[in-house]
Amino acid sequence: MSDNWGPHFIVPSETLRDFSGRILLRETLDDQTLRRDLDSLGLEGPVTRILNPWYIRKSGQNTWVKVGESDDQTANFPVSWDTTRVENGKYEVLGLMHVFVRDGDQERVVARQNIVEVAVKN
Repeated sequence: MSDNWGPHFIVPSETLRDFSGRILLRETLDDQTLRRDLDSLGLEGPVTRILNPWYIRKSGQNTWVKVGESDDQTANFPVSWDTTRVENGKYEVLGLMHVFVRDGDQERVVARQNIVEVAVKN
């Protein structure tokens, strides 16, 4: 059984990697696997929030540029990216999902990332 609760990149489909114009970045997570992972870390309290910031960088660069962030799990954490604002070429897209968990009187945060290579062809 996989322990990868996510994030899982789904935008605009799981196979399309050539982007043009305005696209909607989205990703999912597996709630049951997340809960098992949190329990194994001793974080048995409720999840209070999930936040997914999105970043891009041109392949070969070191610095990420934030595109936006979403906490809308029901819509798969959508953020719009207008690719016409960047040069054509190869890019990496990073979804960095933060899960906030109530742990007694404190809030703990765990995070996982998903990096996908894409091509911008405007």
